[in-house]
Amino acid sequence: MTGARFSLILLPTLACNADCGYCFENKPGGSLSPERLATAVRKVADYMERGGMEELSIYWQGGEVMVLPPEWFERANDIVGEIAQTAKIRVSHYLQSNMLAYSAKWNRVISAMFGNSVGTSMDFPNLHRRPVGEGGPEEYEKIWTRRIREAADAGIRVGVIAIGNGRTFELGAERFYSYFADELGIAEFQVNTPFPGGTGNDVKRAFSHDMDRLSHFLLDLADVWLERGFQNGVKVGPFDRLMDWFLCENRNLLCTWRENCADDFLCIDPEGHIAQCDCWVASYPDFRYGNIFGPDDLSALLEKSEARRKFRRRPGVLMQKEDCIECDYLHLCHGGCPVRTYTFHGDIFRKDPYCGLYKSLFGRMEARASEHLAKRGRCTTAHRNEAGSEEPARIQNC
Repeated sequence: MTGARFSLILLPTLACNADCGYCFENKPGGSLSPERLATAVRKVADYMERGGMEELSIYWQGGEVMVLPPEWFERANDIVGEIAQTAKIRVSHYLQSNMLAYSAKWNRVISAMFGNSVGTSMDFPNLHRRPVGEGGPEEYEKIWTRRIREAADAGIRVGVIAIGNGRTFELGAERFYSYFADELGIAEFQVNTPFPGGTGNDVKRAFSHDMDRLSHFLLDLADVWLERGFQNGVKVGPFDRLMDWFLCENRNLLCTWRENCADDFLCIDPEGHIAQCDCWVASYPDFRYGNIFGPDDLSALLEKSEARRKFRRRPGVLMQKEDCIECDYLHLCHGGCPVRTYTFHGDIFRKDPYCGLYKSLFGRMEARASEHLAKRGRCTTAHRNEAGSEEPARIQNC
């Protein structure tokens, strides 16, 4: 065994109780049965054994996972635990939910399976997230705020992913930071770069016009966090992980900047379709690798997949087609995210459309890390889990 880690994004259902204007997923009904879950996890465990991998991170997402009952997850936890024990692998579970259906009945499973932690999503201000049925963005935010406060009162750690919009940029970085850190008491949140995945609409088409504003906003937010949160236990992504990299060379970055994401993780949907991540499996069927419930084991399935061969070739092709090889931050970025590239360009063999933003951000964080080291003269980092090992790379979901 090599001790290496593998990550699985698992979508037990694509059903959802929210209607978000920029959602990239197609949402058919149905859910993963416990029997099929066992089959899928066994095949993943066999694949890990062949590769000498000992640690499995499972990211449970949707759709919306809480449309399934807590009892489903308790059974899933037992199934995965039994397989892990037989395969002699260690498993860590991570939960991503919109929290609209959260109640106290979830507390037991969140504690036992997910280490009393949950990831969720909210924008500030919220313009595009709505509950299914009646109610608009204000009603969504009202429900969501009540739920995360109930979770916090139950001792659950809540992390938040946000996507900026035009109003976000108008209100500015200081107001954005205050909303999450001061008003809501969120100690860990992350700002994602948006992308127009899935079926097009006006909300997604606006993304391409906001790149400059997003860049200025993120640089301002980085400065706000460094002044107000960095030394006070508040983590804001991607800045916190970049500071860890420049201060301590801890490579716990977003999946956007992996050397090649095809080497580190994959995604399985409720029907057993496999693709690189949830963005691909739920939006672009032509890029699926195959089906976990077919006759092949996972190793053979991945070996046969032409789609996966394209992903594995991408870093080398970028060195030939793009100017990445001339970039000072190639070792950090590796050409960026293939799904962001595809949704903007229709071609994965292009560099990430947020290239300019990344370089500006890398430069800003490198300079601030150098200032910190000049004053402190030592590495400081908070990104260690309870066992003392490094956390897995963040999966950059919307």
